[in-house]
Amino acid sequence: MSEEVVAELERALPAGRVIRDAEVLASYAHDEAEWAPYGRPAALVRPRETADVREVVARCAVRGVPVVARGAGTGLSGGANALDGCVVISFEAMNAVLRIDANERLAVVQPGVVNDDLRSACAEHGLWYPPDPASAPWSTIGGNVATNAGGLCCVKYGVTRDYVLGLEAVVGRGDVVRLGRRTAKGVAGYDLAGLLVGSEGTLGIITEITVRLRGVRAAERTVVGYFDSVVTAGEAVAAVASAGIVPSALELIDRHCLRAVDEWRNMGLADGGDVLLLGRCDAPGQAGEEEADAMLACFESVGATWSTRSTDAEEAEALFTARRLAYPALERLGPVLSEDICVPKMLVPDMLARIERIAGEHDIHIANIAHAGDGNLHPLMITPVDDEAARVRAQAAFEQIIDEAIGLGGTVTGEHGVGLLKRRGLEVEAGPVVLDMHRAIKQALDPAGIFNPGKVFAVDGSAG
Repeated sequence: MSEEVVAELERALPAGRVIRDAEVLASYAHDEAEWAPYGRPAALVRPRETADVREVVARCAVRGVPVVARGAGTGLSGGANALDGCVVISFEAMNAVLRIDANERLAVVQPGVVNDDLRSACAEHGLWYPPDPASAPWSTIGGNVATNAGGLCCVKYGVTRDYVLGLEAVVGRGDVVRLGRRTAKGVAGYDLAGLLVGSEGTLGIITEITVRLRGVRAAERTVVGYFDSVVTAGEAVAAVASAGIVPSALELIDRHCLRAVDEWRNMGLADGGDVLLLGRCDAPGQAGEEEADAMLACFESVGATWSTRSTDAEEAEALFTARRLAYPALERLGPVLSEDICVPKMLVPDMLARIERIAGEHDIHIANIAHAGDGNLHPLMITPVDDEAARVRAQAAFEQIIDEAIGLGGTVTGEHGVGLLKRRGLEVEAGPVVLDMHRAIKQALDPAGIFNPGKVFAVDGSAG
């Protein structure tokens, strides 16, 4: 079936848009999720317009060939991993910012636009697109929408879903639909646009996105604190929340990450202590000064070994750049299995303590980075290359961390998506009735069963 569909697509689409080359297909077969299974696609399609995507979906629907949408491939849950015989749609050539409306404060973009490129384009109009995942220099808006990505500033400004006004998508058996709105308000019917945000390509293929923008924010003030343990740093996070402070960022980087970045970029980060908290406040004027002082007081109140307000803008920006470099720095040490849990802010210290305990129980090297201000923690399990026993222990630790997060009233994923790695966790968190609701929606919007099948949950009645 796949070969027939690929041959049809080669005849129907302009030359060069359908690729069969084995080496190219191998490079598009999976995202960055360590150990998530993947197959060999039958073809890669690089569309340049919605009509190309419609052609792919319509022909694949007739023959039941799976379709997997892909952004930049920076995902960490296996959500964009190929299945044997599927058609992968890569949106790298649909990367235009189609419109920026300064009066309505919105932008219309194609899914292949890189997050930072959109932010730069908006800045030229005195506007700001807030969602900023750590992968913002590389990840695309389409991928951010697919996983409902968050980022460093979402503690104050929200996640991708909060900024998606409307979508164009190819759904069903090849129908092109527009969902959502471009108005400030609108309550006509179900929120189908919101339903597609975070759906990981399982309900349709998004081909255009309308996002809400904000005005440029006031200058940020940076607060830096070193702590002697992740638990104490977590107590500082809880103190900030208890004080009613809503920072524009509050990031945690532990000693393993600090050392990895130092070894790679020689920044001297690990010299200050075991755990680094980076806080930012962007309230305007005197209110911002008071907010930053209050955050500093919170750091000091729980026993920061060293803390200060940064007065050097370049130094402050370098620290946040180091936060973004933490994951690739750790990857240089060996395979990294990335977690992505979220717990109530006041329980961050408890969850961090549990992660440390789990690392000891399984004899696994677990590093921690976190969007700590909103309870979104990223424990990173690092194993030696070709150490199968360590890999097995890491996977067991991964699942135990999920269970502990759920036990604290948290969720199995805050921004990376369920993909393939979190399906068991979703089953535990959601329960059978809610999973059946998910399956009913999937069956209604994907009658041919072709959109990224097997991801998030299985339609056959199991989550795995």
